[in-house]
Amino acid sequence: MKNPFLLLLLALAGAVPMPAAGRHILLIAGTPSHGPLEHEQNAGVLLLAKLLNRVPGVQAATSTNGWPPDTSAISRADAIFIFCDGSSQHIAFRDDHPAAVGAAEARGAGLMFYHYAVEPPDSEIRARMLDWIGGYFELNYSVNPIWEADFQSLPRHPITRGVEPFRIRDEWYFNMRFRSPMDRITPILVAVPPASATNGPDGIRSGNPDVRSKAGRPACAAWAYERPNGGRSVGFTGGHYHLNLANGNFRKLVLNSILWTSKVEIPPNGIESTITGSDLRQNLDPKGPR
Repeated sequence: MKNPFLLLLLALAGAVPMPAAGRHILLIAGTPSHGPLEHEQNAGVLLLAKLLNRVPGVQAATSTNGWPPDTSAISRADAIFIFCDGSSQHIAFRDDHPAAVGAAEARGAGLMFYHYAVEPPDSEIRARMLDWIGGYFELNYSVNPIWEADFQSLPRHPITRGVEPFRIRDEWYFNMRFRSPMDRITPILVAVPPASATNGPDGIRSGNPDVRSKAGRPACAAWAYERPNGGRSVGFTGGHYHLNLANGNFRKLVLNSILWTSKVEIPPNGIESTITGSDLRQNLDPKGPR
């Protein structure tokens, strides 16, 4: 059993986060998608929740394979993390779900949209995405190539505490559409995409003249947004490959981001965690061979 006095001493020493008084985090996963070890939405959410529940004062709950049947889970959450397919399959934009997310945003709950979840279904929803997380993937403007991003430097921000510059191959989206002005948005992950990521043929997600005109320029693949109402949001475009959570810097950045949106104080070295190969292979969707 955890010793609360010892945990408090460790927190004061900066070894663990300061205990948050019952911070409730809800992680929502969409239904199975893509091939094996890609878009492992259920396994990813369950693993992240397992790690978050090791943080003093944090209670992480999950909803797998879709929207939580008990909507009170959303109304009491201090932060909501969504990992699901986007566009017309986006679970946050079905039925009365936008109203539930909007109510959470209005009361200051944290929001983090992960990978494909940063793409809203159509133009009518885009304004809401700007209000909720400060940016989004726009068809015929943003692109989603797979490339090895070299994040050579990181900004000074609670989300980047303890994270070292790193390189990793993923489906990093870029040329995102952001709020204007961007004074409340902090680019967290920025890298220069290779020519292969910018010179693709025209397509709704593969290339366009605007992207090609920006060849050689740094591109933002993850960002933090401090909303006018005091709420915090994060857009994180990586996460296509489930095994990227084995990378300590990648994993720490994701955990720091989730907890930052919930207003948990991030310690100087970030959220420490260890996982095994067995952890990564738990709860995988039965997709069969590719």
